[in-house]
Amino acid sequence: MSARLYLYLRLLLVLLMAGGLNACALFQARDPLNISVIGIEPLAGQELEMRMAVKMRVQNPNEATVDYSGIALNLEVNGQPLASGVSDQPGHIGRYGEAVIVVPVSITAFSFLRQAYGMSKLDSLQGMPYVLRGKLAGGPLGTVRFTDEGKLELPKGDSFYW
Repeated sequence: MSARLYLYLRLLLVLLMAGGLNACALFQARDPLNISVIGIEPLAGQELEMRMAVKMRVQNPNEATVDYSGIALNLEVNGQPLASGVSDQPGHIGRYGEAVIVVPVSITAFSFLRQAYGMSKLDSLQGMPYVLRGKLAGGPLGTVRFTDEGKLELPKGDSFYW
């Protein structure tokens, strides 16, 4: 390899590295989205499957708008997978804004039986831990992942049936 070609390749490599570092500065850190499950409604299901619509309030505490073209969810209750769902609904959450997103989820008979077996060992559903994980799909660099976890807080005096 000639000295001149070697010099050009080194210069090209330095320029590419400088451009890459400059591009990294464009991707500023984002605060996580605030997710709250605000409702669950039954939907029509198939033979051995239950379907529900999970309503979530999503708050964006960031300067930039979050645009998404789909959403995926996984719900664990008491440390076991219970439901999962996807939706290709597009939308956006404005800067310092919020939106209510509804995602249909499925509960298989096996997941239901596993949960029922685990609950048979408990006195109450009150305080049972849950974890909701998901993502708002926004392209290769725009996907936003989220997690909401807590304990089930059921109203006093109300019954809860599976």
